Amino acid sequence: MNVTLPIIGGSLIGLAAVWLYLSLGRIAGISGIAANALLRARANIWPVLFVVGLGLGGWLAYALTESKPIGVIAEGQAVWLIAGGLLVGFGTRLGSGCTSGHGVCGIARFSKRSLVATITFLCVGMLTATGVVFL
Repeated sequence: MNVTLPIIGGSLIGLAAVWLYLSLGRIAGISGIAANALLRARANIWPVLFVVGLGLGGWLAYALTESKPIGVIAEGQAVWLIAGGLLVGFGTRLGSGCTSGHGVCGIARFSKRSLVATITFLCVGMLTATGVVFL
């Protein structure tokens, strides 16, 4: 894998977060933006365009880099993916934001709450990914 691609992607995310904050005074937390896109689409179109842009950006990156998909969803996995997505959505509401909001934007604003939230997200993610946490 080319090392410059993640650096370019991260830089673009940072620039987009700064641009959104400077132009609209909004923080680029995906969970809040997605909730606004679903609940208040008629009042504000920018959250809808932001979410659509996420999908288009992923498709464009796939098309330009000719990378292969990670895998195919096996039969029976869709239920687990939906359940996981719902749990993540519940967790972002419980934690007052997601990793992008706290990690990218909150820490950049020197928010102590965001620092604690991001450390918590990362630690729990590492424990879960390594199989230390069993349900």
